[in-house]
Amino acid sequence: MAKFELGFGQKNISFEIPDNQLIATVEGRDYPAAKDMEEAFKEAIEHPIGTLPLKEIIAADDTVAIVVSDVTRAWIHYEQFLPLLLNALNDFGVPDEKIFLMVALGAHRKHSAEEQVNVYGEEVVRRVAIYQNDAFNAEEFVYQGTTSHGVKAYQNKRVVNADKVILTGGIVYHLMAGFGAGRKSVMPGISGYETIQGNHALCLNKIVGQGLNPECYNGNTQSDMAQDMMEMADMLQPAFLLNVVMNAEGKVAKFVGGHYEKAWREGCQTVEAIFGVPVAEKADLVIASSGGYPKDINLYQATKSTENAVMACKEGGVIIALLECRNIGEPPDFSDWFQYKSLYEREMVLRKGFTVPGFIALKMGFSAKRMTHIIVSLPKNREFIENAGLVFAASFEEALTLAEERLGKDYKVTVMPHAANTMPVIQA
Repeated sequence: MAKFELGFGQKNISFEIPDNQLIATVEGRDYPAAKDMEEAFKEAIEHPIGTLPLKEIIAADDTVAIVVSDVTRAWIHYEQFLPLLLNALNDFGVPDEKIFLMVALGAHRKHSAEEQVNVYGEEVVRRVAIYQNDAFNAEEFVYQGTTSHGVKAYQNKRVVNADKVILTGGIVYHLMAGFGAGRKSVMPGISGYETIQGNHALCLNKIVGQGLNPECYNGNTQSDMAQDMMEMADMLQPAFLLNVVMNAEGKVAKFVGGHYEKAWREGCQTVEAIFGVPVAEKADLVIASSGGYPKDINLYQATKSTENAVMACKEGGVIIALLECRNIGEPPDFSDWFQYKSLYEREMVLRKGFTVPGFIALKMGFSAKRMTHIIVSLPKNREFIENAGLVFAASFEEALTLAEERLGKDYKVTVMPHAANTMPVIQA
C-alpha cells in the first residue's frame, strides 16, 4: 500500500492506495534555490539571454520605467531584488529621480499605501515614484496599433513615453495565457480596459454558445490569446526583462534576464522542468490537494488545483479534491457567478463583460461536466459547493465511496499532493 498525507487547511488527511492501482504521484522536481540572491541577479543582467547586458542598454540620461506585478503576486518577493535593480541603475548613471515603478494592475483594484510597502519594501517605496495602472481612465493610455486578432492596443502612456522599459515578474503556469509574467506585464498589466476585454475575449470559443477556447490552458503559449499578448509586447518593445522562477519550496530558483520574449521563454522551460511532471497515462481517479492553507483558503484559489487535476484525469473519470476552503465565498466577484445556473448563461454574461473570475467559474463548470468533481471540505461549505455544480463530501472516506459508486472497484489512481503548483504532462 502507498501511504499519503495531503494538506487540508492547516491539517493533513491520511489515506492509502494499493500499489497496483497507483499510476503516479505528481510532485515537483527538486531544484536548488539560488545560493546568493545578489549573484543570481548579477548573472541575469550581466549575461542576459538574447540581448546586450543591461549596462550596455541603459544610458545615464534615460528615464527608466520598471513594470512590477501587483499584490496578487507578492510571492515574488520584490523587496529582495528591487533594491538590487535600483542600485544597478544608479551604477549605470541613472539616479532614483529618473526611475519609476508602474504597477501592472491590469484591471485589478489599486494598492493601498500599506500594500505598496508590503509588496515592494520600505526602501523601494522611499526611493522611487510608484504609479498604478488605471485601466478605466482612458486619458492614461495611448493607442499603439491593432493586433492581427483585431484588438486595439491601448498602453499606459507614462510607460510608453519612458526611454527604457524593464519588465519584471514571476513565471508560473497560467490557465489562460499558458504561463505568467513576460508579456503579461504589458497585457493586461499596463493596458486599458478595452484592450484587456478584447484580448481576454479570445479565451472564449469563436462560436457563441460553445463556451471556452480549447487552446487556452496551462503551458500553451500558442493560443490566439497568448499570441495576441505577445504582439502587444512587440508594440512596446521593452528594453529588458527580469523574471524570477521559484522552486517547489517557494524559494527563488533563478532569475532570467534579457530579451522580453527569449529570456521569458527560457524561464518557461525552467518552470516546466520543475513543475511539469511526466505521467504515463491518465487516471480514472485523481486525488488532489492544493497543499493546504493558504492555497485552499477559498474555492477561487483552489481551482488552480482542480484544473491541474483535470489534466491527469480521463474523460468521465472522477477527481477528489481535498479543499478546506475556510473562506469559501471569497472573493465575491468569483462566487457571484454561481447565481447563473446554466453554463450557457454564464458564457453569455461573460461575453458581455469579461472577467478572469468569471472565466474561471465557467471553465470549472465545463470541467465538472467532463469529469465528476468531489470536494472534501468543511461541513458549512456543502451548500456553496453544490450550488457551484460540484459534489460535496464531508470526509475522504465518503468521497472515495462516492467515487467507487461511479467507477466500480477496478480503477487506476493518480495522486497530486501539491496540485496548485504541479502540472501533469501525459506522455504520448
